[in-house]
Amino acid sequence: MTDSDGDFGLLETDEVDGVGDEWEEIDVSDTEADRIARKRDREFNEFRERIKDADQFKVEASVFDDATYGAIYKLVQDGHIDAFGGPISTGKEANVYTALAGGSEAWSTSEQAGDDGGEPRDRQVAVKIYRINASDFKDMRGYLDGDPRFEGIGSDKKKVVTAWVRKESSNLKRARRAGVRTPEPIAVERNVLVMEYLGTEEGRAKRLSEVHIENPDTAYEVVTEYLRRLYDAGLVHGDLSEYNIVFHEGQLYIIDLGQAVTVHHPNAEEFLERDCRNVANFFARQGVETTPEELLAYVREYATPDDDEDTAPGSDDDAVPQGTFEDRRE
Repeated sequence: MTDSDGDFGLLETDEVDGVGDEWEEIDVSDTEADRIARKRDREFNEFRERIKDADQFKVEASVFDDATYGAIYKLVQDGHIDAFGGPISTGKEANVYTALAGGSEAWSTSEQAGDDGGEPRDRQVAVKIYRINASDFKDMRGYLDGDPRFEGIGSDKKKVVTAWVRKESSNLKRARRAGVRTPEPIAVERNVLVMEYLGTEEGRAKRLSEVHIENPDTAYEVVTEYLRRLYDAGLVHGDLSEYNIVFHEGQLYIIDLGQAVTVHHPNAEEFLERDCRNVANFFARQGVETTPEELLAYVREYATPDDDEDTAPGSDDDAVPQGTFEDRRE
Protein backbone atom coordinates (compact mmCIF):
# COMPACT_ATOMS: atom_id res chain seq x y z
CA MET A 1 0.00 0.00 0.00
CA THR A 2 1.36 3.43 -0.90
CA ASP A 3 0.56 6.92 0.24
CA SER A 4 0.48 9.61 -2.44
CA ASP A 5 1.53 12.28 0.03
CA GLY A 6 4.35 10.34 1.63
CA ASP A 7 5.23 7.23 3.63
CA PHE A 8 3.48 6.29 6.83
CA GLY A 9 5.76 5.70 9.79
CA LEU A 10 5.96 5.17 13.56
CA LEU A 11 7.30 7.58 16.11
CA GLU A 12 10.85 6.94 17.23
CA THR A 13 11.12 5.41 20.68
CA ASP A 14 13.70 5.78 23.41
CA GLU A 15 15.91 2.80 23.94
CA VAL A 16 15.25 0.70 27.04
CA ASP A 17 17.69 -1.50 28.88
CA GLY A 18 15.43 -4.51 28.82
CA VAL A 19 12.44 -6.11 30.47
CA GLY A 20 11.44 -5.15 33.96
CA ASP A 21 10.10 -1.65 33.43
CA GLU A 22 6.74 -2.91 34.66
CA TRP A 23 8.26 -2.89 38.15
CA GLU A 24 9.01 0.80 37.95
CA GLU A 25 7.97 2.54 41.17
CA ILE A 26 4.62 4.34 40.94
CA ASP A 27 3.66 7.09 43.36
CA VAL A 28 0.49 6.00 45.20
CA SER A 29 0.77 8.38 48.12
CA ASP A 30 -2.29 10.37 49.20
CA THR A 31 -3.13 13.55 47.38
CA GLU A 32 -5.10 16.44 48.82
CA ALA A 33 -8.07 15.32 46.71
CA ASP A 34 -7.87 11.83 48.28
CA ARG A 35 -7.89 13.28 51.79
CA ILE A 36 -10.85 15.57 51.04
CA ALA A 37 -12.82 12.70 49.49
CA ARG A 38 -12.21 10.44 52.50
CA LYS A 39 -13.18 13.23 54.90
CA ARG A 40 -16.45 13.78 53.03
CA ASP A 41 -17.16 10.05 52.98
CA ARG A 42 -16.67 9.88 56.76
CA GLU A 43 -18.90 12.92 57.30
CA PHE A 44 -21.60 11.47 55.07
CA ASN A 45 -21.52 8.10 56.83
CA GLU A 46 -21.70 9.80 60.24
CA PHE A 47 -24.58 11.95 59.01
CA ARG A 48 -26.46 8.90 57.71
CA GLU A 49 -26.01 7.08 61.03
CA ARG A 50 -27.31 10.11 62.96
CA ILE A 51 -30.43 10.19 60.80
CA LYS A 52 -30.94 6.43 61.16
CA ASP A 53 -30.64 6.67 64.95
CA ALA A 54 -33.15 9.51 65.26
CA ASP A 55 -36.43 8.26 66.73
CA GLN A 56 -38.68 9.85 64.09
CA PHE A 57 -36.79 8.12 61.27
CA LYS A 58 -36.43 4.58 62.63
CA VAL A 59 -39.52 3.32 60.80
CA GLU A 60 -38.88 5.27 57.60
CA ALA A 61 -36.76 2.78 55.70
CA SER A 62 -39.00 3.14 52.64
CA VAL A 63 -38.36 6.90 52.60
CA PHE A 64 -34.74 7.22 53.71
CA ASP A 65 -32.84 5.16 51.16
CA ASP A 66 -29.23 5.88 50.20
CA ALA A 67 -30.24 8.28 47.42
CA THR A 68 -32.31 10.28 49.89
CA TYR A 69 -29.49 10.37 52.45
CA GLY A 70 -27.25 11.74 49.72
CA ALA A 71 -29.81 14.39 48.73
CA ILE A 72 -30.31 15.53 52.33
CA TYR A 73 -26.57 15.60 52.92
CA LYS A 74 -26.13 17.86 49.88
CA LEU A 75 -28.88 20.18 51.18
CA VAL A 76 -27.13 20.30 54.56
CA GLN A 77 -23.81 21.14 52.92
CA ASP A 78 -25.49 23.93 50.92
CA GLY A 79 -26.96 25.46 54.09
CA HIS A 80 -30.61 24.74 53.30
CA ILE A 81 -31.00 22.35 56.26
CA ASP A 82 -29.26 22.69 59.61
CA ALA A 83 -31.20 20.20 61.74
CA PHE A 84 -34.22 17.96 61.34
CA GLY A 85 -37.36 18.23 63.44
CA GLY A 86 -40.33 15.93 63.59
CA PRO A 87 -42.80 14.75 60.95
CA ILE A 88 -45.57 17.10 59.80
CA SER A 89 -47.48 14.61 57.67
CA THR A 90 -47.07 11.19 56.10
CA GLY A 91 -48.61 9.93 52.89
CA LYS A 92 -48.45 7.24 50.26
CA GLU A 93 -46.08 9.23 48.07
CA ALA A 94 -44.20 11.52 50.45
CA ASN A 95 -43.49 12.47 54.05
CA VAL A 96 -43.05 16.05 55.24
CA TYR A 97 -40.77 17.05 58.13
CA THR A 98 -39.84 20.28 59.86
CA ALA A 99 -36.23 21.41 59.83
CA LEU A 100 -34.09 24.39 60.76
CA ALA A 101 -32.30 26.31 58.02
CA GLY A 102 -30.51 29.20 59.65
CA GLY A 103 -27.76 29.46 57.06
CA SER A 104 -29.82 29.20 53.88
CA GLU A 105 -29.14 31.88 51.29
CA ALA A 106 -32.75 31.47 50.13
CA TRP A 107 -33.94 33.71 52.94
CA SER A 108 -33.48 37.43 52.58
CA THR A 109 -31.46 39.39 55.14
CA SER A 110 -34.63 40.93 56.56
CA GLU A 111 -36.23 37.51 56.96
CA GLN A 112 -33.19 36.07 58.73
CA ALA A 113 -32.75 39.04 61.04
CA GLY A 114 -34.31 39.01 64.48
CA ASP A 115 -37.34 41.13 65.35
CA ASP A 116 -34.99 43.81 66.66
CA GLY A 117 -32.86 43.71 63.51
CA GLY A 118 -30.04 42.00 65.37
CA GLU A 119 -28.34 38.68 64.80
CA PRO A 120 -29.85 36.32 62.19
CA ARG A 121 -32.07 33.62 63.64
CA ASP A 122 -32.80 30.09 62.55
CA ARG A 123 -35.81 29.58 60.32
CA GLN A 124 -38.10 26.60 60.25
CA VAL A 125 -38.61 25.04 56.84
CA ALA A 126 -40.61 22.09 55.59
CA VAL A 127 -38.76 19.21 53.96
CA LYS A 128 -40.88 17.07 51.65
CA ILE A 129 -39.34 13.70 50.81
CA TYR A 130 -40.86 11.63 48.03
CA ARG A 131 -40.39 7.89 48.02
CA ILE A 132 -38.41 6.69 45.02
CA ASN A 133 -40.51 3.52 44.97
CA ALA A 134 -43.79 5.39 45.28
CA SER A 135 -46.84 3.13 45.45
CA ASP A 136 -48.80 5.59 43.30
CA PHE A 137 -46.20 5.70 40.55
CA LYS A 138 -48.84 5.18 37.85
CA ASP A 139 -50.91 8.05 39.22
CA MET A 140 -47.85 10.30 39.02
CA ARG A 141 -47.38 9.41 35.36
CA GLY A 142 -50.99 10.37 34.69
CA TYR A 143 -50.20 13.95 35.69
CA LEU A 144 -46.77 14.12 34.03
CA ASP A 145 -47.72 12.58 30.70
CA GLY A 146 -49.00 15.35 28.48
CA ASP A 147 -47.25 18.11 30.40
CA PRO A 148 -44.97 19.72 27.79
CA ARG A 149 -42.47 20.67 30.50
CA PHE A 150 -41.69 17.03 31.28
CA GLU A 151 -41.63 15.23 27.95
CA GLY A 152 -39.26 12.35 27.36
CA ILE A 153 -38.57 11.26 30.95
CA GLY A 154 -39.36 7.62 30.19
CA SER A 155 -40.65 5.11 32.73
CA ASP A 156 -37.70 5.00 35.12
CA LYS A 157 -39.13 5.45 38.62
CA LYS A 158 -36.24 7.55 39.86
CA LYS A 159 -36.57 9.91 36.90
CA VAL A 160 -40.34 10.15 37.34
CA VAL A 161 -40.08 11.03 41.04
CA THR A 162 -37.27 13.51 40.39
CA ALA A 163 -39.34 15.14 37.65
CA TRP A 164 -42.34 15.26 40.01
CA VAL A 165 -40.36 17.09 42.70
CA ARG A 166 -39.04 19.64 40.22
CA LYS A 167 -42.55 19.98 38.83
CA GLU A 168 -43.88 20.84 42.28
CA SER A 169 -41.19 23.46 42.80
CA SER A 170 -41.89 24.94 39.37
CA ASN A 171 -45.64 25.01 40.04
CA LEU A 172 -45.16 26.75 43.39
CA LYS A 173 -43.02 29.46 41.79
CA ARG A 174 -45.52 29.95 38.99
CA ALA A 175 -48.47 30.16 41.38
CA ARG A 176 -46.68 32.72 43.55
CA ARG A 177 -45.90 34.87 40.52
CA ALA A 178 -49.61 34.77 39.73
CA GLY A 179 -50.45 36.18 43.16
CA VAL A 180 -51.52 32.92 44.81
CA ARG A 181 -50.30 32.34 48.36
CA THR A 182 -48.35 29.08 48.49
CA PRO A 183 -45.28 27.88 50.43
CA GLU A 184 -42.13 29.41 48.95
CA PRO A 185 -39.90 26.75 47.35
CA ILE A 186 -36.31 27.04 48.58
CA ALA A 187 -34.28 24.15 47.16
CA VAL A 188 -34.65 20.87 45.28
CA GLU A 189 -32.26 17.92 45.38
CA ARG A 190 -33.23 14.61 43.78
CA ASN A 191 -36.42 13.48 45.56
CA VAL A 192 -36.32 16.17 48.28
CA LEU A 193 -38.03 19.57 48.24
CA VAL A 194 -37.24 22.24 50.85
CA MET A 195 -39.89 24.94 51.18
CA GLU A 196 -41.36 27.51 53.52
CA TYR A 197 -42.94 26.07 56.64
CA LEU A 198 -46.53 27.13 57.18
CA GLY A 199 -47.17 26.93 60.90
CA THR A 200 -45.96 27.93 64.33
CA GLU A 201 -44.00 26.31 67.14
CA GLU A 202 -47.29 24.75 68.21
CA GLY A 203 -47.70 22.89 64.92
CA ARG A 204 -48.48 23.09 61.22
CA ALA A 205 -51.12 25.39 59.75
CA LYS A 206 -54.65 23.99 59.92
CA ARG A 207 -56.52 22.85 56.83
CA LEU A 208 -59.92 24.29 55.96
CA SER A 209 -61.37 20.91 56.84
CA GLU A 210 -60.01 21.24 60.41
CA VAL A 211 -61.25 24.71 61.39
CA HIS A 212 -64.45 26.64 61.88
CA ILE A 213 -64.68 29.28 59.13
CA GLU A 214 -66.09 32.45 60.65
CA ASN A 215 -66.70 34.18 57.31
CA PRO A 216 -67.14 31.49 54.63
CA ASP A 217 -68.27 33.99 51.97
CA THR A 218 -65.00 35.91 52.20
CA ALA A 219 -62.96 32.69 52.25
CA TYR A 220 -64.83 31.50 49.17
CA GLU A 221 -64.05 34.73 47.33
CA VAL A 222 -60.35 34.28 48.06
CA VAL A 223 -60.24 30.64 46.95
CA THR A 224 -62.25 31.49 43.84
CA GLU A 225 -59.77 34.21 42.95
CA TYR A 226 -56.91 31.76 43.53
CA LEU A 227 -58.53 29.33 41.09
CA ARG A 228 -58.87 32.07 38.51
CA ARG A 229 -55.31 33.31 38.99
CA LEU A 230 -53.90 29.80 38.65
CA TYR A 231 -55.86 29.23 35.47
CA ASP A 232 -54.89 32.66 34.15
CA ALA A 233 -51.24 31.70 34.75
CA GLY A 234 -51.76 28.51 32.75
CA LEU A 235 -52.07 26.11 35.70
CA VAL A 236 -54.77 23.81 37.04
CA HIS A 237 -54.28 22.50 40.59
CA GLY A 238 -55.85 19.14 39.80
CA ASP A 239 -56.64 18.11 43.38
CA LEU A 240 -57.95 21.25 45.07
CA SER A 241 -60.20 20.76 48.08
CA GLU A 242 -60.59 21.73 51.72
CA TYR A 243 -57.73 19.33 52.52
CA ASN A 244 -55.00 21.33 50.76
CA ILE A 245 -56.08 24.87 51.57
CA VAL A 246 -54.70 26.04 54.91
CA PHE A 247 -54.92 29.04 57.25
CA HIS A 248 -51.58 30.65 58.04
CA GLU A 249 -51.14 33.99 59.81
CA GLY A 250 -54.70 35.01 58.97
CA GLN A 251 -54.39 34.17 55.27
CA LEU A 252 -55.40 31.29 53.02
CA TYR A 253 -52.64 29.29 51.34
CA ILE A 254 -52.85 26.55 48.73
CA ILE A 255 -50.50 23.60 49.22
CA ASP A 256 -49.61 20.35 47.43
CA LEU A 257 -49.09 21.55 43.87
CA GLY A 258 -47.07 18.53 42.77
CA GLN A 259 -49.87 17.23 40.57
CA ALA A 260 -50.80 20.65 39.09
CA VAL A 261 -50.73 20.62 35.29
CA THR A 262 -50.55 23.25 32.58
CA VAL A 263 -53.62 24.15 30.56
CA HIS A 264 -52.04 22.24 27.66
CA HIS A 265 -52.36 18.94 29.51
CA PRO A 266 -54.96 16.66 27.86
CA ASN A 267 -56.85 16.32 31.17
CA ALA A 268 -56.60 19.98 32.22
CA GLU A 269 -60.29 20.75 31.69
CA GLU A 270 -61.38 17.63 33.53
CA PHE A 271 -59.10 18.55 36.46
CA LEU A 272 -60.44 22.14 36.47
CA GLU A 273 -64.02 20.89 36.61
CA ARG A 274 -63.12 18.61 39.53
CA ASP A 275 -61.39 21.46 41.40
CA CYS A 276 -64.45 23.70 40.97
CA ARG A 277 -66.76 20.90 42.07
CA ASN A 278 -64.74 20.18 45.23
CA VAL A 279 -64.43 23.85 46.21
CA ALA A 280 -68.01 24.84 45.46
CA ASN A 281 -69.51 21.81 47.22
CA PHE A 282 -67.40 22.40 50.34
CA PHE A 283 -68.37 26.06 50.64
CA ALA A 284 -72.01 25.27 49.85
CA ARG A 285 -71.95 23.08 52.96
CA GLN A 286 -70.67 26.15 54.85
CA GLY A 287 -73.72 28.15 53.77
CA VAL A 288 -72.32 29.92 50.69
CA GLU A 289 -74.76 30.21 47.80
CA THR A 290 -72.81 28.72 44.92
CA THR A 291 -72.66 25.76 42.56
CA PRO A 292 -69.82 24.00 40.74
CA GLU A 293 -71.24 25.18 37.41
CA GLU A 294 -71.26 28.81 38.54
CA LEU A 295 -67.68 28.65 39.80
CA LEU A 296 -66.44 26.95 36.64
CA ALA A 297 -68.17 29.53 34.44
CA TYR A 298 -66.57 32.36 36.43
CA VAL A 299 -63.06 30.95 36.14
CA ARG A 300 -63.41 30.37 32.40
CA GLU A 301 -64.90 33.81 31.77
CA TYR A 302 -62.40 35.91 33.70
CA ALA A 303 -59.15 34.00 33.11
CA THR A 304 -57.21 34.21 29.85
CA PRO A 305 -54.55 31.48 30.03
CA ASP A 306 -53.68 31.81 26.32
CA ASP A 307 -52.78 35.49 26.73
CA ASP A 308 -49.01 35.64 27.30
CA GLU A 309 -49.25 39.14 28.74
CA ASP A 310 -51.68 38.00 31.42
CA THR A 311 -49.48 35.07 32.45
CA ALA A 312 -46.36 37.21 32.76
CA PRO A 313 -45.14 37.91 36.31
CA GLY A 314 -46.93 40.84 37.86
CA SER A 315 -49.67 41.10 35.25
CA ASP A 316 -52.00 38.26 36.19
CA ASP A 317 -54.71 40.66 37.39
CA ASP A 318 -55.14 42.19 33.92
CA ALA A 319 -58.03 39.88 33.03
CA VAL A 320 -60.05 40.71 36.14
CA PRO A 321 -62.69 43.46 35.89
CA GLN A 322 -63.03 45.96 38.72
CA GLY A 323 -65.16 44.99 41.70
CA THR A 324 -65.40 41.99 44.00
CA PHE A 325 -66.28 38.44 43.09
CA GLU A 326 -69.71 39.03 44.64
CA ASP A 327 -70.25 42.00 42.30
CA ARG A 328 -69.53 39.87 39.26
CA ARG A 329 -71.81 37.05 40.39
CA GLU A 330 -74.81 39.36 40.34
